[in-house]
Amino acid sequence: MGYCAESQLSVRIVCDAALAFIKRCNVLSAIIKMADFRKQRACIKFCFKLGKTATECYEMLKTAFGEQAMGRSQTFQWLSRFKAGRTSIDDDDELSGLPVSSLTPEMIERVHQIIREDRRRTIDEVSMLVEISHGTCHKILIEDLKM
Repeated sequence: MGYCAESQLSVRIVCDAALAFIKRCNVLSAIIKMADFRKQRACIKFCFKLGKTATECYEMLKTAFGEQAMGRSQTFQWLSRFKAGRTSIDDDDELSGLPVSSLTPEMIERVHQIIREDRRRTIDEVSMLVEISHGTCHKILIEDLKM
């Protein structure tokens, strides 16, 4: 048996062991009703280290965690982050010191000022000028500025 064949066999054995481990996690997840996605991000990182595709990783999470598994798009995003060099499994919100929302008094005032300058501006134009999402800009205009 050549080196490549031995390597493939080793990877297959590790993958089978990982799948068995993840299936055992399914029993635990049913018991504790896991809401903490941190453990799932660790599993995604493990799949990345094994060279699994995003689809394979997602299927493994569904097998292991059932209804408690994170969504497909989240799984794909986290796998992409690990591929891009990320090492931490902590959520971005826990690490970031930035405000979660753009609905600050300063932002509301900026939107109001832009509208006072030219009332014919579209929501898309205003949102691009102040660098916020269309939805946030719409909410400021409707709910905060009553326009």
